[in-house]
Amino acid sequence: MGRYLLRRIPSVVLVIVVASFVGFSLPRLAPGDPAVTLAGPDATLEQIEAIRAEEGLDQNLITQYFDWVKDVFNGDLGTSILSGRPVSELISSRVATTVELAVVALIFMLIIGAVLGVIAGSARNRYVSAFVDSFNSVLLGTPPFLVGLIFILIIGVELNLLPFSGSVPITEDPVEGFRSVFLPALALALPPAAAIARLVQAQMRRTRGEQFVELAVAKGVPSRRISVRHVLRNSTDAGIVLAGIRAGELLAGAVVIEAIFARNGLGQLAVQSVQNRDYQVVQVIVVGAVAVALAIQLLTEILLAALDPRIRLT
Repeated sequence: MGRYLLRRIPSVVLVIVVASFVGFSLPRLAPGDPAVTLAGPDATLEQIEAIRAEEGLDQNLITQYFDWVKDVFNGDLGTSILSGRPVSELISSRVATTVELAVVALIFMLIIGAVLGVIAGSARNRYVSAFVDSFNSVLLGTPPFLVGLIFILIIGVELNLLPFSGSVPITEDPVEGFRSVFLPALALALPPAAAIARLVQAQMRRTRGEQFVELAVAKGVPSRRISVRHVLRNSTDAGIVLAGIRAGELLAGAVVIEAIFARNGLGQLAVQSVQNRDYQVVQVIVVGAVAVALAIQLLTEILLAALDPRIRLT
């Protein structure tokens, strides 16, 4: 395990370095000047240039990048150009809401994906299998933001069953907190859950044709035991890998979902920062999202090796 993690360190560091440079560069290449935004519409050219010099925006891109990296290693994530508050303070005030949404969506994704995949892969009734296949196909072709809008219109507005805007921390009020996060988390989880279900279903059908399954059937092993111990256990590897990839994508999907459901999380902070050219905040959110996705991917590979004895990390 340790040797595997050591071998992965160079590639992880390379990805983070590339992501940090891309996340640092792209906002600055977009049209607009944050110094103009800070100075206001009536500012003179001298005032704008003074703000650019104060914020270090008058230096070339490479110099700005290395200055930022040096500050990050010293524990300083920078200061928001727009609000003047430390970036670490802005992120810490909103990260709990986004993590809450991502965790609940991850739980929904794993449960729904596994249940639908097992039902479709185990169903002997062709009508049940066809229904699950059709349901998965619809979810696969529907982006999370559209699912969210449908939930808002039907469940939130027409039926008025659950709140569809704002957020209440689950740690403060578990009932209201879960009610407020239920719709956005479900909207975020359904499309990737369908992808996991489709993969588990295909893997289970393929595994049922293996010789060891036919041998277990010939020995008279009960069908339920065959499905659980032989078929399902040997059909989870691809689903786990996909779940790890999709789990990292949940953070990106949370940006749009939080905007639709008006949740005060990192998604809304990222959108506001991009609109106002607040580079310091955008670059930290981008690099942080990449780092979390890499960590989830590593954990996924370790879990896969623990569940499947055929795989050796070394």
